[in-house]
Amino acid sequence: MFVVLLRFAADKSQAPDHMADHQEWIRQGVEDGVFPVVDDRRLFEKISLEGFQSGLGWRTILARRENFRKAFAGFDFHLVAEFTEADVDRLLQDPGIVRHRGKIEAVVDNARRAVDLAAEEGSLAAFFWRSEPGPDEVDPPQTVSTSPAEPGRCDGALQTLTR
Repeated sequence: MFVVLLRFAADKSQAPDHMADHQEWIRQGVEDGVFPVVDDRRLFEKISLEGFQSGLGWRTILARRENFRKAFAGFDFHLVAEFTEADVDRLLQDPGIVRHRGKIEAVVDNARRAVDLAAEEGSLAAFFWRSEPGPDEVDPPQTVSTSPAEPGRCDGALQTLTR
C-alpha cells in the first residue's frame, strides 16, 4: 500500500477510481510515512494513534485525528501525563475519538513513560532514534538488476486487498 501512496502522491489524477475519494488519506499517509519524525510531540502523537489504530482501519483514526489532538492536549505528553481517572472517564464520553478504556489508559501511561524517557535521554526522539542503524550497518538498496520487476504480479493481490 505504501508504494501505491507514493506512486499517486505526485500525480493524484492517476489514482485508481477506488482511491479517488481518499486523497486526504493518501496525503496524510505520505506525509506521515515518508519522513522520519524527530519532533517529540509528533512522535508521541504517532505512537498514540498507532495504538488506537490497532484493530481498526487507518481511515477511522485519520478521520478523527483533530478530535484526538483536542482530547489529548495536542499530544503534549507532559500534559497528558497529568491526566487523572476523571480525565479518562471524560474521554470515554467523547464521541469524537475511539472510546476504548484500555487504549485511552495506555496513552496516559505512555505519556508518563515518555516524560521519564525524555528526562533521561534528552528527548523522546533521541531515545527512539538511537537504535537507528548507521550507514555502514544498512544493506545496500536493491536495484532493478538485483530485484527484477515482474509487471502485473501484484495486481491481483492489490485488487483483493482493496475490496
